[in-house]
Amino acid sequence: MKPWLTIAKSTAPDGAELVLARRDDEWVVRAAGHVLMSSRQHGSEEALAKLALDRAASRRRVLVGGLGLGYTLRAVLDRVPVEASVEVVELLPTLVQWNREHCSKLAGRPLDDRRVHVVEGDVRARLARVRAHFDVILLDVDNGPSALAHPENDGLYGEVGLALCHGALAEGGVVAVWSAQPDDRFLKRLGMAGFEATAVPTAARGEEGGPRHVVFVGRKRSELEGHRPELRRGRRGRQA
Repeated sequence: MKPWLTIAKSTAPDGAELVLARRDDEWVVRAAGHVLMSSRQHGSEEALAKLALDRAASRRRVLVGGLGLGYTLRAVLDRVPVEASVEVVELLPTLVQWNREHCSKLAGRPLDDRRVHVVEGDVRARLARVRAHFDVILLDVDNGPSALAHPENDGLYGEVGLALCHGALAEGGVVAVWSAQPDDRFLKRLGMAGFEATAVPTAARGEEGGPRHVVFVGRKRSELEGHRPELRRGRRGRQA
């Protein structure tokens, strides 16, 4: 087996070393030695976009929290209209730079699309600045609500973070959250935050077999629907 070739290195705000590495046609990003993302497993990232967009009342204004290697963004661009506006909020400028300089071809150069606007910063701060603005919010930050590599990301998935998502969504809007594993407590929290909540298992590689992840999908309930949480578990993730 060929060794990994280090393409670039950087340091995250918490001091962890970030490494972009390649072996043949496979790319990975590691943080403190742990793989955060891989070009071999992006089926669930694409499903994140598809599951949310299929449930949304509109697809005109989309926020993508977490750029990764660009696969979720590409799945969004393939499904929204030409007049749509897609914001990508990424905390690490290094990931934006690596996407532009090294990984752009993996997902078909999504950052070059004129519908895309990149915001470098905290997704929570961006959500706090708008009210009833986005039709869809996609969150792929860290490894999900209960598998955090960086504890400071916990606030995004708690009551305050979900309240920000609810407030930032327009009527009929949808929030979808990528997770490395199931989390019944988060599913309940999503329901209590004013969403009709569903947990959908999805294949990591976009095919049957192999690792599986989870996409939590929450449709914003209107005030007329009351505040009783609605929780459902999807039987099987639809492939992107």
